[in-house]
Amino acid sequence: MLSSQNTAAYVAGLMAIDTTTLPADGGQRFNRLIFARSPYLLQHAENPVAWYEWGAAAFDRARRESLPILLSIGYATCHWCHVMAHESFEDNEVAALLNHHFVCIKVDREERPDIDDFCMAVAQTLTGSGGWPLNIFMTPDKHPFMTITYLPKRGRNGMSGLMELLTNIATLWRQKPDMIERNCQGIMEALKDARDRQPYAMAPDITAVTEKSLQLLKKIYDPKNGGFGGAPKFPMPFYLSWLIKQCPEGLEMALHTLRQMRYGGIWDQLGGGLHRYSVDSTWLAPHFEKMLYDQAMLALVAIEAYKATEEPFYQTIAEDIFSFVERELQSDEGAFCSALDADSEGVEGKFYLWDKREIDDRLGSGAELFCRFHAVTGEGNFERQTILTAPTALNEFCHEHKLDAEDTYEQLEKCRTKLLLHREGRIRPLRDDKIITSWNGLMISALATAGVVFNNSEQIASAARSALFILRSLRRADGRLLRSYLNGASDIPAFLEDYAFLAGGLLDLYEATLDCIWQTEARRLIEDILNTFRDPDTGEFTLTGHDAEQMPARVSSDHDGVTPSALTSTAHVLYRLAWIDDNPELLEFARSALAEIMNKIQQNPLGHLGALQILTQLGSEPTIATFSGETDTPEAFALNTALHNSSIKNLIVRCEDRPTPLSLSLCCQGTCYPAISTLDELERLLQQNGLSSGDS
Repeated sequence: MLSSQNTAAYVAGLMAIDTTTLPADGGQRFNRLIFARSPYLLQHAENPVAWYEWGAAAFDRARRESLPILLSIGYATCHWCHVMAHESFEDNEVAALLNHHFVCIKVDREERPDIDDFCMAVAQTLTGSGGWPLNIFMTPDKHPFMTITYLPKRGRNGMSGLMELLTNIATLWRQKPDMIERNCQGIMEALKDARDRQPYAMAPDITAVTEKSLQLLKKIYDPKNGGFGGAPKFPMPFYLSWLIKQCPEGLEMALHTLRQMRYGGIWDQLGGGLHRYSVDSTWLAPHFEKMLYDQAMLALVAIEAYKATEEPFYQTIAEDIFSFVERELQSDEGAFCSALDADSEGVEGKFYLWDKREIDDRLGSGAELFCRFHAVTGEGNFERQTILTAPTALNEFCHEHKLDAEDTYEQLEKCRTKLLLHREGRIRPLRDDKIITSWNGLMISALATAGVVFNNSEQIASAARSALFILRSLRRADGRLLRSYLNGASDIPAFLEDYAFLAGGLLDLYEATLDCIWQTEARRLIEDILNTFRDPDTGEFTLTGHDAEQMPARVSSDHDGVTPSALTSTAHVLYRLAWIDDNPELLEFARSALAEIMNKIQQNPLGHLGALQILTQLGSEPTIATFSGETDTPEAFALNTALHNSSIKNLIVRCEDRPTPLSLSLCCQGTCYPAISTLDELERLLQQNGLSSGDS
């Protein structure tokens, strides 16, 4: 595939090919990846490299011919994966060397997070860092002995080249197998030692760790630009969510960061939604890919910010994210696709960049106002072009220029609509149409939560459509949840994160709709978690099910990363269902899900803020709101919205199916209050009993 091609059209063309007529190796035009469903793997289907998918065929050949394996891991919207593909994997000279001396395997990390977690642990062990593309050299029995990320074809600027490295490894494999074996043993022992060095510990001092976390965040906080650390700068929704729930100073840190991101180039000023991260410290120049999980998690943070401040600005952040996601990532079936690529026509960000003359031509008389507000100049702000920003808030801009705010807003919206329509005519970045169960769970949570907080039934309906698709289309006949879907469900069993994130989304739908069908489905998933991912002897939870393929060594990706920790999310859904079902045993299971990372919470609290929050909840009883009677009514929804907009911190909502008029009962700190049925009664109850003070 040439870098100048329309990647989306290219992949769509490959998907349309009738592969039933092709030989098992793909034939003259293709390699074996032509039979894959993953858009990432299909991007490599015409490489001259004789790629295999992960599976028995590749490892059997490696054993039979005594060849080392090159395992290359990436994902469809990974910029540096594209660069390495164009420089090396599409190159005949590189391919000849690989095909002669190696068995080559391609893996989509989003399809197989278990393989990626194992290989990333190897990379961290060997180099102290990692990233994608992640290339692992391993033996036919899956024992790794070397790892690299991006390398150019030939060495330059002190960086080794891939050709030289491949030649050296092929020589070592033939001439010094003992050295290879020692490397393998050393790596496997290091992985085992890393787990053995993590003894279980008692729960940490929550107050002390909370204060330590706050001080650590203050130390790395950027008071001018918002965010944490320097370049590259990531949104870090875990930090923001946790800070919102802390002291006023923490809340302001989170709010300032949200505002700065919203005004910066990391935010798509025309289409809404968040790019992956900023390559600078001021949020100007993003890495342009858009990931579903980033949208879901920032939307949840914006909802929390709205609840803490009641400022519509934060509501619009969430709603603009949903508009983008439903317009550009929602599938025809109602579920949500994984991501949009950073590149189009082989250039990162080309789809999103503007030239002032182009804006002037499209907007005519409206261009002057638009360019002033969005800081567009003839010189540009990024490689002589412009990444749109909004460096001044609208009300401040209007005050400074003596403009009417309402009229200015309407004019700017008309301009944005025109430019967005024009942008739609450009060659679009590839959309990875893969529907991932766990990421959909996160978006279901965000939409359901927004729907009940913002009194928006359409957002709840959108969450429900995704949930129904996952439950109907990503289950085997025996009920086992599956990882992903693209032109049919994959045969990859779902991982702990898939079960936990989806169960969390279903519980949020249950809270938003008061419909017990979602509670029932969440309960089934949680029962499956206990049966499939929990060791009955030790109580320990594993990230891969007992019934699925196991990696050569068990590693634990147990911290909050770009998505929440699977262990923390598991503890959270167990905690919620324990109170919904009045089942104290589930609270013990929740504690056991966190047992393995107690030491890590103390040693690295910023990597485990989600676990710290769950431990805080486990230390006290929640406020339990019980709806009875007719809950499928506008009155019940209005009560539920008011309840979710109260300042109750630890709220559990449940329903009792009784043939009685609508009522709502609140129980908090050992006291149950008289049932109410109207908004006025709820407001009086919250005020008179201090339940709206934020201390509940």
